[in-house]
Amino acid sequence: MDARFQYVKMDKSEDLEEFSQKKLDKLEDKYDFIISAEVHFKKHEVEDPKGYICNINISMPGPKIFAESNETSFEAAVVESIKDIDRQLQKRKAKMSTH
Repeated sequence: MDARFQYVKMDKSEDLEEFSQKKLDKLEDKYDFIISAEVHFKKHEVEDPKGYICNINISMPGPKIFAESNETSFEAAVVESIKDIDRQLQKRKAKMSTH
């Protein structure tokens, strides 16, 4: 899957990209109609223990799918966003198969 990673006010992380790419590849294996993904990472500057934010935009036929999560680490945020995307893709696939 073609995935683009963007970092907002933080340094690029190869490990984080590799972790995210593996998760996205699993989604692509499950849903072959996915075209590409855009992943944004940003650290929220608050005293909150959470504050590691991951946004994922999935391009596919029809409307795009979006998920955002705010967790205690970027890895946890990626996992949560992927879960949200997976739920949305299941619904979309069910609609596509009924037509």
